Amino acid sequence: MAKNFLDLHNARSTEAKERVKVRVQRALAKMPIQELQQARHLSQEQLANLLFMKPASLSQLERGTDIYISTLRSYIEAMGGKLDIIANFPDGEVRIKQFTDIQEMQSNSETMNVA
Repeated sequence: MAKNFLDLHNARSTEAKERVKVRVQRALAKMPIQELQQARHLSQEQLANLLFMKPASLSQLERGTDIYISTLRSYIEAMGGKLDIIANFPDGEVRIKQFTDIQEMQSNSETMNVA
């Protein structure tokens, strides 16, 4: 008789569960953008609707290799995420805040214009 995956997973040790979690995070970290959409359980049509674009345009965006940071940010946020840009150097990482600051300034000016 086949066993339920959840029962098998729950029977694992805490260490085994943690190893699985780490492997899943590593796989997600290396995932191409179009696979990320599928992993988030969003159809191309659902994501296109969230971004106010046609599925064909979304498909073109996903296949592209040169994309505006603002477009990528919108894509990630539509899936419920947050875009962070990190430069990796041999002696450590640097989080690039320039684009975050621009987004915050735009949000603040939109709030001021509404008020």
